[in-house]
Amino acid sequence: MDVCRRLGRNIRALRERTGLSQEAFADHVGLHRTYISDLERGTRNPTVRVVEKIALALGTEAGSLLD
Repeated sequence: MDVCRRLGRNIRALRERTGLSQEAFADHVGLHRTYISDLERGTRNPTVRVVEKIALALGTEAGSLLD
């Protein structure tokens, strides 16, 4: 599976476990909702800093988002 799609799948799964909508999660992380949507669909290639920011917000390690 493409790394961007895998990242998006993992972000979505963890976000849904927290019970947050894309909009609420985007506000929490400080990113735009459409950016989160694009990430979850695997159509964006985020920077390492963005991956780290999302991982911190989800309470996980950045590397685990790529597993």
